Amino acid sequence: MSIERFDAGPRMSQAVAYGNLVYLAGQVAETRHGQSVTEQTREILAQIDALLARAGTDKTKILSANIYLADIATFGELNAVWEGWVVPGQTPARATIEAKLAAPQYTVEIQVVAAK
Repeated sequence: MSIERFDAGPRMSQAVAYGNLVYLAGQVAETRHGQSVTEQTREILAQIDALLARAGTDKTKILSANIYLADIATFGELNAVWEGWVVPGQTPARATIEAKLAAPQYTVEIQVVAAK
């Protein structure tokens, strides 16, 4: 089986496909950083949609998601966007964790693994 890397950089790839699995790096808001959790989450989910499409899959095939919040008090705000994005009956296993993110302007980071 071959390994396919998407947007490979010196430290990481944004996505890696191997066999029937696609692994996404943690996604953060690129243009809406510093904005609300709602706005950052919307941008991140759009990035996830785009990366999954490039890898030949979609959000209905996400197996697991790890979500990192700079402030767990924004859990409800995140969920309001998440619940409008996931497909009912196709929700992945998920963990949400409060964590210090790479830079203070980031309030959300989402990492997923999907099947093809």
